[in-house]
Amino acid sequence: MNTNENAAPILRARSLRHSFGQTDALRGIDLDVQAGEVLAVMGPSGSGKSTLLHCLAGVLVPDQGSVDYSPAGRAGTAISTLAEPRRARLRLTDFGFVFQFGQLLPELSAADNVSIPLLLSGTRRQDALRRSTEMLERLGLDGLGAKLPGELSGGQAQRVAVARAMVTSPAVLFADEPTGSLDSLASENVLTLMLELVREAGTTVVMITHDARTAAYADREVIVRDGVIAAGYRVSA
Repeated sequence: MNTNENAAPILRARSLRHSFGQTDALRGIDLDVQAGEVLAVMGPSGSGKSTLLHCLAGVLVPDQGSVDYSPAGRAGTAISTLAEPRRARLRLTDFGFVFQFGQLLPELSAADNVSIPLLLSGTRRQDALRRSTEMLERLGLDGLGAKLPGELSGGQAQRVAVARAMVTSPAVLFADEPTGSLDSLASENVLTLMLELVREAGTTVVMITHDARTAAYADREVIVRDGVIAAGYRVSA
């Protein structure tokens, strides 16, 4: 774990509240995420953990409360006050995302899928493909760049999703049930490779999971129940 707990957190959430209609998803959450840590957010279905992740990442704007993003060497940004175009830009340049089912584009090759964030940020196609190929190799997918997602195993496809999330060297990786659709062996392989990569890069990880075995890979765990943080403790030293 590469983090200085005396430093300002890279993400700071205060008094977060968010509702969907009459349903209160978040009911006043305070949370600090330290730079370089791997944080697991656990909780039962409907507890609010995914809503929390989406607020931290600027996908949702909370009804009340604030989210501040303070990367090293840069002025802090109040994500929750930004207009959507600026939040979208931040998600492209500073944040990476891995979802349970990968969400790869089925008509594009693995290398092209990984290249998407680079191309959207203005990288030349030749350079984007070179970097995407290098990232695929880092994740043990040598020679599979030309394959379509449907030609890959579940574990391979999810590693492509990790490569796409990490190819821009994000400051924060948001992972929502990143191995929830995989068997135990593929899950262990994906988590091991993903965490080796993020720890080497110094990337902060906020990972949603319902699986205690997945949470055990984290440095710290918080448990969300009924829209509030019910408990939190350190997993590893």
